[in-house]
Amino acid sequence: MAFLPVTMKELRDAGRYYCDFVVVTGDAYVDHPSFGAAIISRLLEAQGFTVGMIARPDYKSAESFKALGRPRYAFMVTSGAIDSMVSNYTAAKKVRRDDVYAPGGKGFGRPDRAVIVYSNKIREAYPDVPIAIGGLEASLRRFAHYDYWDDRVRRSVLIDSGADLLMYGMGEKQILEIARRAKSGESVRDMDGIRGTCVVRASAPPASESVVYCDSFEKVSSDRRAYAKSFKLQSDEHDPVRGRTVVQKHDKRFLIQYPPQPPLTTEEMDAVYALPYERTYHPMYEAAGGVPAIKEVEFSITVNRGCFGACAFCSLAFHQGRMIQTRSDESVIAEAKSFLKNPRFKGYISDVGGPTANFHEPSCERQKEHGMCKDRRCLTPKPCPNLNVTHRRYNALLEKLRAIDGIKKVFIRSGIRFDYLMLDHDGRFFENLVKYHISGQLKVAPEHCSDRVLMCMGKPPFSVYESFVAEYERLNKKFGKNQYLVPYLMSSHPGSELSDAVALALYLKKKHMSPEQVQDFYPTPGTMATAAYYSGIDPMTGKEIFVPNSREEKEMQRALLQFSREENREKVIAALKRAGRYDLIGTGPGALVSPEPSKRSYKDKKAHPAKKHKKKQ
Repeated sequence: MAFLPVTMKELRDAGRYYCDFVVVTGDAYVDHPSFGAAIISRLLEAQGFTVGMIARPDYKSAESFKALGRPRYAFMVTSGAIDSMVSNYTAAKKVRRDDVYAPGGKGFGRPDRAVIVYSNKIREAYPDVPIAIGGLEASLRRFAHYDYWDDRVRRSVLIDSGADLLMYGMGEKQILEIARRAKSGESVRDMDGIRGTCVVRASAPPASESVVYCDSFEKVSSDRRAYAKSFKLQSDEHDPVRGRTVVQKHDKRFLIQYPPQPPLTTEEMDAVYALPYERTYHPMYEAAGGVPAIKEVEFSITVNRGCFGACAFCSLAFHQGRMIQTRSDESVIAEAKSFLKNPRFKGYISDVGGPTANFHEPSCERQKEHGMCKDRRCLTPKPCPNLNVTHRRYNALLEKLRAIDGIKKVFIRSGIRFDYLMLDHDGRFFENLVKYHISGQLKVAPEHCSDRVLMCMGKPPFSVYESFVAEYERLNKKFGKNQYLVPYLMSSHPGSELSDAVALALYLKKKHMSPEQVQDFYPTPGTMATAAYYSGIDPMTGKEIFVPNSREEKEMQRALLQFSREENREKVIAALKRAGRYDLIGTGPGALVSPEPSKRSYKDKKAHPAKKHKKKQ
């Protein structure tokens, strides 16, 4: 095994004088199956193509994109594992100084809107070489989309980048068909009809049973109801069984999205994860201290893809899709055993999961023939009666992994959908989770305590979380464990009013919880909640929805969730006054905040931090 060439010298040392494809990524080069660029490049290599890697190029100069010369077929461009704007900015639009996907973890090396910038620089370097874009940033921005950082609707990234073809979703099947057709003599810029891709053409197919039009860029950028309606249509058609070709006009041109690719079969997914990855970063980053992102995933195992949870704020449904894809036990066990040969492996598998760890089976049988339901979620507002609830296969796999000689611990750090877990009347998985697979604390995502807000989020009623907590504590006591729950909480989600944030603050006080981190709702492309944030309309129902989008409102809601912090005191007071909750301002046991500053300053408290409260949460 060896890393792919990153310089012309390495290419020639390998006995090659040109690349068939050159992959350009905004991440550092990490040859690990947790990184999409690694999967795509290894997949092409396995088919006999020569692939080169240009990672984190100097985007200010076209010369960096000439490092491996002119590729025979195309450049493949991705921003990296996450959207470049999310990588570069916080939800408060402040510049991030760190980037775990960069050498040494240092920020500022990835341009804003990396797919557009890289593609334009490639055009400057090689005007006649085709460009295909893919990865999360391209996938979620494939239609006209609201951009939080510009606070306006932007055109499809395929148009703004000037690329020839866009791959959305995970990309393996698309890239193999593109490569096959390129090898047969067809130019990437002329390819049509490939499922899981978008193209831009001067004319579009007429509307029919298999082709549907959504409102144009011009319409959705000026009419917010049209935006919500179009996003709903685009989401509805993101289904490999019943999805149709979707067309959106941009000025005089037409963006054409072909239906999604079918999910990978178990055999296809096994083959992807059996490719010869180095499973670490390229040695050229050693001097910078490596690439921090590898620490969490180097000895993790992806066993499934897709998520039928369909949370409103999550982009998974619009990228990977809602259909579950899984690997075979044999494939997963072979990967685990390969760790034993690695001198860096200490016996601990950091994760065995996927987007949602305990979604290991299709949500129901009917989806195979009819696709996923268009107008409802599988789990909310109430679980579908057709829902297949079982952890048997996942439980059996974990048992096999625990039995491997040399494996000390197998942890689950992927998200656990606790409402699905509570529907399983066979409690063995929950018992084994608590007994074997938690590293001190389990992270779960109740997100809020207001049922009205949770409904907007696509999450279960709060009573389900409370039942989960009670059972978690019972099992910890049964097995003599002292493992904590770390709940993820979100402020300012569409539908969340100030009174809801007050209710959540009161719940936190009652439970003696003081969260160190709270996630402000981040309007990223490709989510139902972002469409609601921009339009003021819930795309699922077509009804108007309250959106806390002013800076003042967002800061107040966030401060309420961290009401005990002295630096938040004035914002908490202002929020309580606005909510009419003067009764919560005072020094009594029922108050949230004192009207007077603490005798010790916030700086003093940071210098002499109090002991963390260790009550189970």
